[in-house]
Amino acid sequence: MSTTTDEKKELEWPMDKVRQTFIDFFVKKHDHVFWGSSPCVPHDDPTLLFANAGMNQFKPKFLGTCDPNLELFKITKCTNSQKCIRAGGKHNDLDDVGKDVYHHTFFEMLGNWSFGQYFKEGAIEMAWKCLTEEFKLDPERLYASYFGGDESSPCDDEARIIWLKYLPANRVLPFGAEDNFWEMGATGPCGPCVEIHYDRIGGRDASKLVNADVPDVIEIWNNVFIQFNREADRSLRPLPEQHIDTGMGLERLVSILQGVDSNYDTDVFIPLFTKIQELTGAEAYTGRVGAADVGYKDMAYRVVADHIRTLSFAIADGATPSNDGRGYVLRRVLRRAVRYGRQNLGAELGFFCKMVPTLVDLMGNTFPELKEKQAHISKIIAEEETSFGITLDRGLAKFKEMAKKSEGGVFSADDAHFLYTSMGFPVDLTELMAEEVNLKLDMEGYDAKMKHEQNLSAKAHLDKMSGGSGKDMRLVAEQTSTLVGKGVKSTDDSAKYVWSQDLEGCTTKAVFIGRNETADNIGFVESASSENGAIGLVLDKSAFYAEAGGQIYDTGTIVNSNGGVMQVENVQLYGQFVLHVGHVTDGSFSDGDTVTCKVDYVRRAPIASNHTMTHVLNYALKDVLITQSTKESTVTVEQKGSLVDESKYRFDFSWNGPLTLAELKAVENICQDRINNAVPVEAYVASLDAAQKISSLRAVFGEKYPDPVRVVSVSPHTVPEILSNPQDAMWNEYSIEFCGGTHLTNTKEAEAFVILSEEGIAKGIRRVVGFTQADAVKAQKEAAELVTKVQAAGKLEGDDLDSQVKQLTVEVNGAKISVVVKLELRDALAEFSKKVQVYKKQKAAAQTGQIVEEALKLADSTEGKKVVLRFDFGIDGKVAKNVTTAFFKKNKDKALMVVSGDQDSNRVMVVAGSQKGSDIDCKAWVNATTEGMNGKGGGKKESAQCTLSGFANIEAILNKAASS
Repeated sequence: MSTTTDEKKELEWPMDKVRQTFIDFFVKKHDHVFWGSSPCVPHDDPTLLFANAGMNQFKPKFLGTCDPNLELFKITKCTNSQKCIRAGGKHNDLDDVGKDVYHHTFFEMLGNWSFGQYFKEGAIEMAWKCLTEEFKLDPERLYASYFGGDESSPCDDEARIIWLKYLPANRVLPFGAEDNFWEMGATGPCGPCVEIHYDRIGGRDASKLVNADVPDVIEIWNNVFIQFNREADRSLRPLPEQHIDTGMGLERLVSILQGVDSNYDTDVFIPLFTKIQELTGAEAYTGRVGAADVGYKDMAYRVVADHIRTLSFAIADGATPSNDGRGYVLRRVLRRAVRYGRQNLGAELGFFCKMVPTLVDLMGNTFPELKEKQAHISKIIAEEETSFGITLDRGLAKFKEMAKKSEGGVFSADDAHFLYTSMGFPVDLTELMAEEVNLKLDMEGYDAKMKHEQNLSAKAHLDKMSGGSGKDMRLVAEQTSTLVGKGVKSTDDSAKYVWSQDLEGCTTKAVFIGRNETADNIGFVESASSENGAIGLVLDKSAFYAEAGGQIYDTGTIVNSNGGVMQVENVQLYGQFVLHVGHVTDGSFSDGDTVTCKVDYVRRAPIASNHTMTHVLNYALKDVLITQSTKESTVTVEQKGSLVDESKYRFDFSWNGPLTLAELKAVENICQDRINNAVPVEAYVASLDAAQKISSLRAVFGEKYPDPVRVVSVSPHTVPEILSNPQDAMWNEYSIEFCGGTHLTNTKEAEAFVILSEEGIAKGIRRVVGFTQADAVKAQKEAAELVTKVQAAGKLEGDDLDSQVKQLTVEVNGAKISVVVKLELRDALAEFSKKVQVYKKQKAAAQTGQIVEEALKLADSTEGKKVVLRFDFGIDGKVAKNVTTAFFKKNKDKALMVVSGDQDSNRVMVVAGSQKGSDIDCKAWVNATTEGMNGKGGGKKESAQCTLSGFANIEAILNKAASS
């Protein structure tokens, strides 16, 4: 199936028009703000692999944890079309895509939201008018379902009564919680929902087909009424504010408006199908499913078209295929598409990346990030296609080996887990191949292993958030709304930027002992002491830095006027409230206490140093890899994550390969130069609009910034000076970023800068780890000492040089020094090793004559036909061969065995030879001599050799050789 440009123009409801009509309805007719789609890769929500619903970016609003400095905090009602991916985690449609004509891993979710404004009446009225007046859907084909109630939640009669204004009673239908009650999690914000269904056929009573999983009667719009908080005991408590969250699949709506029965028969997919046919030469798409789809051709069309959308949007939004988390999901998606394309459509390897330009043409105007990242997307997909071939070969070989050892017709969970974790081999491929050799993969065991690993990770995160107490010390909607209800104001934490000064006169506004630790399960108490274990304090103002932006939290103490002392072990920001978590060591703390914040500024100093220097590092990487480079690159240097604490800095960035030694050296030199030049560090609060105009600004992709925003500049020029002429090319020489962290006032306070390591952590993502301040000074001192030692070693010769090379190699590899110096020292030691090898060869050549001379003397004094000589010349088969050859030129009637030990490598070599026609079997002689010692070797009757581990075996070998 295909369409021409003219045919597309003739469509009354092309995809782009449908999307814009929906948005315009809410923006122009109902005063909603257009709030753009968030990236489909959530950079600020670790609980999600991908954005899988329109509400994801609004979770802080529902949970009461939204930063009041963000523009999002001010929004009361909005609309958009959200990019969504459902290919992993709880919502996973990956395995269903292709099998039918309505599942997708990537889709757009049209939605409108209200935060404490309109509720059920307004939401239902707008939904009705949007569908029947804007899109002119036949009202006779519409049905509404509502929540009919169950043992833990009441029936939503309010929604039913409202719907009866628009639909007859036989088309307003009650359903259970599975269909009509939405919950964010086991506890937290939740509420009933109404779903609007559409009968594609019409002219009938289709009420019994609603939610019956038939393709002719489909759900098109879900309106969620967030009005309760689900408690740990499963009871419901009304929320202080009621919210609306709606979602309607764009692709499904387009299929209805274009009068086709399948989402895949619309202009959303037809251009992609046309390109697939062009690339593969396959027969045209015919829309068949199941047994009618011979050879699974049409299924392959749907898989490839859907998956190129998922991969392209995810990569554009900052994700990359890898062996972990969302990266692994993307790798599965890509490999699934490539496999179907090659096996079912006859595509050549490399076809998949050629789909990208067509998708960009189709959707790039609406989502410009596709155009901006087109070359990068194509490159990543092309590399993955190539590596898939290599992985497939390696995995197949290992799989065959494991399959042979399988018992009871079961391919073990441990083996599948190894293939995945160690070789990047997708488990779905393992399962498929197991079936082909009549084995059943133990998926239950595999899932249990993966779940165990996830639980360990989740437990570690909860332990961190709870201060190691084992209690749930988070503030979520029920806690933040309680604080707001009590009139508690936002925590003023502006004093976190003040150094070396206790903050006195703070007031305790809430004492928290953990969720579900009180009768009401909310967790607030009047007072707490050491008997309560971990506690949390909310103050009216604080000097503590709450963990954010990759910077670890402050620690210290909080004391009150009654002698109470609390050790602060963790500080977290929940919306507008800073929660100080720790343990009371003396006295107690109560609501209304006057307290003093005592930050551990000694601990904070290296944190600030590491943070400031990651800004400089970010600048240096771009300067070296992009600005100064003469090489063309499709990749930009973008920050992908960071962690700064008191012991190190860690910085992740986008790049397509390891940095060379020269590049690493240039980056490190720039950072050290900035320290040596004592560059001022300034933090200045400016309007977001003005600050975003700075030409050299470095901002984190996907990050939401407050307005006004804090600008941190490492420059001799002040921020106001920079803002006065933001496009001046001069600013490209300096680091300028948005940042809310704590920083130095001058780079000289960092003292020194060292890059310890540089490595890849995922395809297209590199990681740099290093030190500043005292640790960096120590590393530089150690490096200088090693340089001196290596230089001194270079003046040595022979065995002395050999000994020093071995010793220094161990020291250099184990040293915590600059990776630049380490690589340079390794290169120098490698050159020395070559010199040592030349010396050893010369020495061996000189030794050959000496060994032969000793062997001949020993032969003269030995009775019998076997001569056994020990001479330690290392493990050198060439020397051994030269010895036996020279020996037999002068001695024709005896066999010779030479035993050589190498104490450094802890190995022994045994070599035996005899003249042709001799009755001595050298192979049998060597085997008898080394029996039971796990040696490796071989040979024939006239010559044989064996090498084995264990220098201590040499005496036993000699004894056996003499008696054999």
